[in-house]
Amino acid sequence: MKITFADAVPADAGLVAHIANRGSLPDSIETVLAEGAKAARFKGSAGQVFEGFVARGDKTVRVAIAGAGEANADKRTSNLEKAGAALAAKYLTSGEKRIVLDVSGAGLDADALASVLLGLRLRSWRHDTYRTKMKDDQKKTLTSVTVVGASDGAEAAWKIESALCEGIEFARELIAEPANMLYPESFVERCRSALEGTGIEIIAMDEAEMEKHGMGALLGVGLGSDRESRLLCLKWNGGAAGQRPMAFVGKGVTFDTGGISIKPGPGMWDMKWDMGGAAAVAGGMVALAKRGAKANVVGICGLVENMPDGRAQRPGDIVTSMSGQTIEVLNTDAEGRLVLCDALTWTQKEFDPVAVVDFATLTGAMIIALGNEYGGIFANDDDLADGLMAAGQSSGDKLWRFPLSPAYDKLIDSPIADMKNIGGRGAGSITAAQFLQRFIDKDRPWAHCDIAGMVFDEKPGHTWGKGATGYGVRIIDRYVRDVLKG
Repeated sequence: MKITFADAVPADAGLVAHIANRGSLPDSIETVLAEGAKAARFKGSAGQVFEGFVARGDKTVRVAIAGAGEANADKRTSNLEKAGAALAAKYLTSGEKRIVLDVSGAGLDADALASVLLGLRLRSWRHDTYRTKMKDDQKKTLTSVTVVGASDGAEAAWKIESALCEGIEFARELIAEPANMLYPESFVERCRSALEGTGIEIIAMDEAEMEKHGMGALLGVGLGSDRESRLLCLKWNGGAAGQRPMAFVGKGVTFDTGGISIKPGPGMWDMKWDMGGAAAVAGGMVALAKRGAKANVVGICGLVENMPDGRAQRPGDIVTSMSGQTIEVLNTDAEGRLVLCDALTWTQKEFDPVAVVDFATLTGAMIIALGNEYGGIFANDDDLADGLMAAGQSSGDKLWRFPLSPAYDKLIDSPIADMKNIGGRGAGSITAAQFLQRFIDKDRPWAHCDIAGMVFDEKPGHTWGKGATGYGVRIIDRYVRDVLKG
């Protein structure tokens, strides 16, 4: 979606859109449109759209009014995004190629307008790469937005938000791709392409290098696949030289059959998005680099494919992690924690980060607990947890905190190894977090975000269509802005 700014409504404008708060209409709206809106019960609620046609000069112009809700609502930013997203949803396949967004007199400051544009652009994203037969009314036609009447600073504010959009769109692209196209090696190459010229340093470890580091837990997951595993590191030095970085770590299982503990067939196709945590981290790093964040940040992605074949690890096998701790693998479908534990150990040893946050589509139990409304967060540090939850609340990628407690440790103790990779039937998300905590250095602030229910949606949301959401990118970006002041 191309977004540009202009001083006046172009003479050839065929579709002109306005933003209206609840209970009011722009002064420039013709009487016939105002009467039509009233008759149609348009109230300016967030995401509500009214459309009409009027004669302007010798042309008939299509006019849309999108509601942004109450001007002083607590959810103002979200409502503005909904207004922009509603315009995208309505006109994406309408035959219109351009929206002229006239915000003259709308009272939108630079940040408010940027929120409208962010919603509009994000909602216009689709993954049509493999669709070769579509009816005309299914094809995406809307390609650009021209903004008129913007306040001072609007273009600069949009430049920052457009970088965030690029990060979210990249994460969505990775999640949407099928596993025959996206696997550990191609994930790395897509990141190289997306980050070319940004100044990010890219390190990609192959299996031989990981073996030298003793990453037996991560490597064990990929034994049954013909696709080689990778550990990807994206290093951004935008802060003070020598300052310890913030670290974000993502689970990147590019396809998860469950391994020998194979999943049921129905719904297994969804497991192409089991790399949603790694996608969030990669997308977050794109956003930070594209906007030139003034902070030192590293993003690490453990990339594997979990397949069953004659070489695959078996239930009951014992693996040795990079930390030296041994793990009894009772269920090969509890593989994400095996990937993360080695990625977390390497991250801490390599970078000594000020804090570590991991993102993972880790447990089905999290979906049972929270559905598709919140991601779960576990943390050993209250300040870190509070910062992440505030970032989630303000960005719309919401998090809900769960407990960590030594009382749960006994559930993952093993009689023949240091631990087992599953607990009992209860507290499945908590025991997974307890497992990961065993690989965190003493006094290291750490948080685990279980986002299993959030990276893919079977129904459209307010800034996405059905499919990949890009969840997590906004948490990373907002946390760096607000807490790291980057």
